Amino acid sequence: MLEELLNGMGRLRSTLDAVHPWLTPAAGLLVLLIAVTVVDIVARRRLKAIARMLARQTAARWDDAFVEYKVFARLAHLVTAAAIYFGVNLVPGLGTSPLAVIQNVAVAYGVLSIVRSVSAALSAINHLYESGGHVSQRPIKGYVQVLKIILYCVGAILMMSALIDKSPVILLSGFGAMTAVLLLVFKDTILSLVASVQLGSLDMIRVGDWIEMPQLNADGDVIDVALHTVRVQNWDKTITTIPTHKLISESFMNWRGMQDSGGRRIKRSLRLDQRSVRFLTGDEIDRFKRFVLLKEYIVSKQAELDAYNAGLSEHTSEDVNTRKLTNLGTLRAYLINYLRHHPKIHQGMTLLVRQLQPDAEGLPIEVYCFSATTAWADYEAIQADIFDHLLAILPEFGLSVFQSVGGQDLSKMHVGARD
Repeated sequence: MLEELLNGMGRLRSTLDAVHPWLTPAAGLLVLLIAVTVVDIVARRRLKAIARMLARQTAARWDDAFVEYKVFARLAHLVTAAAIYFGVNLVPGLGTSPLAVIQNVAVAYGVLSIVRSVSAALSAINHLYESGGHVSQRPIKGYVQVLKIILYCVGAILMMSALIDKSPVILLSGFGAMTAVLLLVFKDTILSLVASVQLGSLDMIRVGDWIEMPQLNADGDVIDVALHTVRVQNWDKTITTIPTHKLISESFMNWRGMQDSGGRRIKRSLRLDQRSVRFLTGDEIDRFKRFVLLKEYIVSKQAELDAYNAGLSEHTSEDVNTRKLTNLGTLRAYLINYLRHHPKIHQGMTLLVRQLQPDAEGLPIEVYCFSATTAWADYEAIQADIFDHLLAILPEFGLSVFQSVGGQDLSKMHVGARD
């Protein structure tokens, strides 16, 4: 009876094949699709489980990054491609041409899976590099992007060769005529690649650097260095995006040297009324000797002047023939000692108080030194503290600040004229 049943099923299949010749391969393809779907789900779940187990059991960080960027999940699709490639041979009644097309698609799908997995691995490597603290010194994001472009170009060539069942060499030989077009299309990419190599090899810019590029309205911290663009967060929290090649073709200022030195320059002048400059009297000299910051200067300078004046052969009784201490020179000596004893001034860098060229707006006295910190807010506070003290101490030396006549001054002049 079983034999008769099998014979009946065989005759039924022969009848169906004669009437609907596509039914058997279609059923086989449907079974293959279901089987491949099951294989894909199982492969992805098993690879994810194995990857997570390894990530928990090992102290290395690379496996955690690979799991986060789904490297193993994308690699699981390679198993699916292999199942399609070998499973399609088991489909009955499938012709040679459909078999070749499906296998070519499976190979192309496998190549795509490998490309996406390698791309995810490159992203994970870049993440590990940045989390290790190296990004501020030598960012590799631009190089990773270049490798991804090359990877996808090679992958596209291999996929096309698999789909048309031709050697990749044939496709590459046809690209020779397209070189000019490719150079035009990838002009910005090539320029950015060259610029990225120069920026990296010469260490011209890092993430975290403060740069100024007024022609592109950039003034702030570098927050990202990529292949095509460099992003700068300005002080008003806006974002300026600069083409990478612009940093090579145009000039910009990088404040990293100042930040690395540990000191930030203070270079500011105060204009004094030249009419208030005069010689010190004897009482003033005695009073300044009681200043801790001036005692040594007054004693040594007075000894120097006395020795000079004693060497004069005649007319020493006339003030015009002798050298004397001035209130301006004493102020400069005071400021120098004040800065040398200031706890927030960098003592290992240039420190001086100098006169600049006098003009119609007074005599500029410039303070040139470096703060012991590079933090912006602290730097401004230190600079303001120095000039607060300078303005407040000027009357002690009989000096006054020069400033243009204002409305209040004119009102006083009119009142005085009426009186």
